[in-house]
Amino acid sequence: MSTQTHDASRNWFRPKSRPTVQSIIGLLLVAAVLAWLVVNLIASPAQFMTVLVLGITFGSLYGLIALGYTLVYGILELINFAHGDLFMLGGLLSGSFIISVFDLQGGKAWYVLWPLLLLTMVIAATFCATLNIGIEAVAYRRLRNAPRLAPLITAVAMSFILQGVGLIFWGPRPTTTNNLVSESKVFDINGFSVTWNKLVVILVTAPVLIGLIWLVQKTRQGKAMRAVAQDMQAASMMGINVNRTISFTFAVGGALAGVAGILWMIYPGSMRFDTGFQTGLIAFTAAVLGGIGNLRGAVAGSMVIGLIQAFNEGLSIGSPGSNWTQSIVFSILILILVFRPEGLLGERTPEGQ
Repeated sequence: MSTQTHDASRNWFRPKSRPTVQSIIGLLLVAAVLAWLVVNLIASPAQFMTVLVLGITFGSLYGLIALGYTLVYGILELINFAHGDLFMLGGLLSGSFIISVFDLQGGKAWYVLWPLLLLTMVIAATFCATLNIGIEAVAYRRLRNAPRLAPLITAVAMSFILQGVGLIFWGPRPTTTNNLVSESKVFDINGFSVTWNKLVVILVTAPVLIGLIWLVQKTRQGKAMRAVAQDMQAASMMGINVNRTISFTFAVGGALAGVAGILWMIYPGSMRFDTGFQTGLIAFTAAVLGGIGNLRGAVAGSMVIGLIQAFNEGLSIGSPGSNWTQSIVFSILILILVFRPEGLLGERTPEGQ
């Protein structure tokens, strides 16, 4: 009893931490953003809700790409800068099947359109998964014990190689699949409407993200992935095939990039050889914002980035406009790296302390 009283008195007289200047500035910025959103919501509720759905749509796409970054980083601590370009190749391959092989732009009936779109999705996911396994085996495997700068430079080089492949096979002009999925309204309530092409992206992305989290947390292969990420040598001593587990991780990340590629061809519906570089950087920013290496953090960060982009480009009152989107997104990346490098949901490691 006396010990508890002593501990309580010691905690009572312990000086309380005061908010820092950084936290105060952060709270003021958050309050200003919330006030801006409330003003726009009151002025035009229908427009606000429409922009909100658009932000969730882009956040879903960024989430699929960001998970590829965070999976590879979680197991190898490697920033795979070629991942965005892998997404680009998946999208362009999907566009070729949609336009040239299956001819799905001719107003096909839904019972013809959707099975062929699902088949295209499987083809794109398989292609990107296989290509990503090959990239890991050829470019990264021999550099696991090398200084960190070596695999980083290799990843950047692989990014330019994949861009070159996209330029050679598909050319500099964008591949466009306009009106692939109907832009008709699912519902319309006092001017707030949701169209099928946006809803499809969300409906496909949600189960994919849930399935990935289940795979990593509940399955035997997921446990092997987490073991390798925690201690590669100890996992090998316990009988886990490290090379196979890492290849499986790259395959999953590549498959997600392929799914994101065909969804991008559904909405917004246009892609060219350099789309993956820019979109990949935005998705990487989302992964860092949420906490790279954290699956839920990657999804949360992607939703935040998607909403920031949509609100900045779609709201009418006080919006800086689309010209400022990239500046805002990458300013967020700099601020996160400076003030909270572990991200919103990531954990601070001894290296980062």
